[in-house]
Amino acid sequence: MECTVRWTGLAAGMTFLAETGSGHVVAMDGAPEGGGRNMAPRPMEVVLLGTGGCTAYDVVVILRKSGQDVRGCDVALKSERADTDPKVFTKVHFHFTVTGRNLKPNVVERAIKLSHDKYCSASIMMEKTAEITHSYEIVDDLTTQAPTI
Repeated sequence: MECTVRWTGLAAGMTFLAETGSGHVVAMDGAPEGGGRNMAPRPMEVVLLGTGGCTAYDVVVILRKSGQDVRGCDVALKSERADTDPKVFTKVHFHFTVTGRNLKPNVVERAIKLSHDKYCSASIMMEKTAEITHSYEIVDDLTTQAPTI
């Protein structure tokens, strides 16, 4: 996996553009007190959201492979960081809202556990500095059709 991160060079800003190896672009910026212009997520926010995406991806894949009729998966992350440099994550809580039809709680819980213990590289790396916790809720969706891809 590769990426390139470039400072935009704007004299009055700290905006960076990152291009992924798959050809996608992500903008990042700093807070005004750090010279940024608040035009994009902070780099550490990107780390956190990437971790959420990694684990949500795993949960959906595991639920589908387990024969569950999953229709949605949201994960809200709340984190704490160290007060001094390096300001690593020290606590991260993941709250999953999994929507589907007749989802089995034990299968949802197992999918989340497998993601955090075995498959999600990002949360496993984050676990080196942070206390990782998770919770979940299941929303029974009897009104919508499964998304088609």
